[in-house]
Amino acid sequence: MCLFKRNAISCKQLMLSNQLRQLWNEHVLWTRFFIVSTAFDLPDLQFVTQRLLQNPCDFAKVIYRFYGRFKAERFKNLLTDHLLIAAALVNAAKVGNAQEVERQRVLWYKNAVEIAKFLDAINPYWSFKVWKELLFEHLRLTEDEAVLILSGCYEKSIRVYQAIQDEAMQMADVMTCGIVRQFRL
Repeated sequence: MCLFKRNAISCKQLMLSNQLRQLWNEHVLWTRFFIVSTAFDLPDLQFVTQRLLQNPCDFAKVIYRFYGRFKAERFKNLLTDHLLIAAALVNAAKVGNAQEVERQRVLWYKNAVEIAKFLDAINPYWSFKVWKELLFEHLRLTEDEAVLILSGCYEKSIRVYQAIQDEAMQMADVMTCGIVRQFRL
């Protein structure tokens, strides 16, 4: 977490932080709902999927305010790809297709590298190395969560989800601090 002006936080900074924390929290929350709905063939899967895919659009609205339409659209597309790959990975794991799981995993990590490169390129206070580490940890934890749910280890999956939430807040804080520093909010 960065330090805001003299350890004080302005109203604009607080609003941005709250908004990004909400978006990252929704990202991991709706991902968990997707995993659970997929694992148990719940009738809400279509609606959960639609809501999950709204998350990149919501992120794009924030990115647009600072970086414009083109960069907002690029981030939305990268984050949408991230979710679609995750869905394909979960579905392959559910049916036990190890070859497809590995293929999707490779695509997922490649997408994470693309996201880290993109973020590094648009903000001098965002580091490729930091974003890559955060995103790789996010992927590892999310895959662990999915495996635990699909394996019926629900209590362990909840503990992993707590780590996912904590890590999502780190991503939100890194994003907030970079924007605050770049735009002197």
